Amino acid sequence: MTDNTSTALITGGTSGIGLATAKKLAQLGIHVLVVGRNAERGKKAVDEIRTAGGKADFISSELLGADSAREVARKAIELGSGHVDILINNAGIYPFGPTHDMTEEQFDRVFSTNVKAPYFLVAAIAPLMAERGKGAIVNLSTMAADYGAPGMSLYGSSKAAVNLLTKTWAAEYGPKGVRVNTVSPGPTRTEGTDAMREGLEQLAAQAPAGRPAAAEEIAEAIVFLATDRASFIYGAKLAVDGGRTAI
Repeated sequence: MTDNTSTALITGGTSGIGLATAKKLAQLGIHVLVVGRNAERGKKAVDEIRTAGGKADFISSELLGADSAREVARKAIELGSGHVDILINNAGIYPFGPTHDMTEEQFDRVFSTNVKAPYFLVAAIAPLMAERGKGAIVNLSTMAADYGAPGMSLYGSSKAAVNLLTKTWAAEYGPKGVRVNTVSPGPTRTEGTDAMREGLEQLAAQAPAGRPAAAEEIAEAIVFLATDRASFIYGAKLAVDGGRTAI
């Protein structure tokens, strides 16, 4: 028997923006598959979604490169009854610091997580979406990929690669009905940014909005691009940064 429920795979889906997105998609009746490193957080996320009436499963993975991406894709297709209709490439790491302080190990880890894992997830999932004639992929970038800023060389450049990949994937898979777009957040309050609260506020103060975003505000933009409400949007980068890159 075929399951006609839409399936969404959200990397970094056990907290912050990813979890907020998973909850909103689940409220729409979509089966959400949350990917994360921490099994305890994964169980908590799935329990919260199920308690609210949604359908959810957890996939444990470090997502550090091609092999792990392919394994996540395999598990997602199995849990999704043979299909993944929405892919949210949200997982990312963001060490900040001067270029001369970054190590090769840090460089490799950032690009493996922020670029290589999304690249091979798309390689595994987008062709199957194309075969079905529909699908949506939303990549998470950052405003730091749009301008030069001290300490942002590693993180910003990895996300600049994601911005270009979005356009390329839209050109490759768009003609087969697969929409690929990017959401580019500004400073956002999440569990992961709690430790840099003061710096977050200072960064946010430079934008017209004058404050950091809530994770739910970024999630709204992701859900918009992931659903049929954005049916004629391909290869776009939606800035959700309080206006920082507009000035």
